[in-house]
Amino acid sequence: MKIYTRKGDDGTTGLLFGGRVRKDDAAPEAYGAVDEAQAAIGVARAETGEGSELDALLVRLERDLWVVMGELATAPDNRAKLDPGVSLVTTEMVEGLEPIIDDITSRFDAPTEFVVPGQNRLSALLDVARTAVRKAERRSLAVAGNGSHVVPYLNRLSDLLWTIARWQEGHFVPARQR
Repeated sequence: MKIYTRKGDDGTTGLLFGGRVRKDDAAPEAYGAVDEAQAAIGVARAETGEGSELDALLVRLERDLWVVMGELATAPDNRAKLDPGVSLVTTEMVEGLEPIIDDITSRFDAPTEFVVPGQNRLSALLDVARTAVRKAERRSLAVAGNGSHVVPYLNRLSDLLWTIARWQEGHFVPARQR
């Protein structure tokens, strides 16, 4: 199988379940921004210990972003073909991030002033990933249909990445105090 098809040489790209749009259309802009966010999370993940709690969490988030991209890469008239949790973001996906945020927040003392990124390499990479997710959130506003959970998911994900970055800075709360 060859990776190139030449179909995009005319400046268009194919959508999930059919149809083509220009590569500068709002949909490729949105799912492209999500793709960048996924890659940024991957760079941060490369700094974690393989098989660690954080590695497993970041892999889960990267996989969730495939679902986000699937939804954003589907023309509105084909959205009924999307499969919840596979190519359609669900309420459960959004709400599932909240207990993780709460758990990780309990592991460190919250900053009392604005955070200056760069305390260490991993937290800095997580902050880069967070800003990529925020960009994806902004781009997705133009594409996510009524009732879509894409924007809330990305909003919650950026909160989670901020939380993980602060946790990785090393301001831990001892387990006995949680």
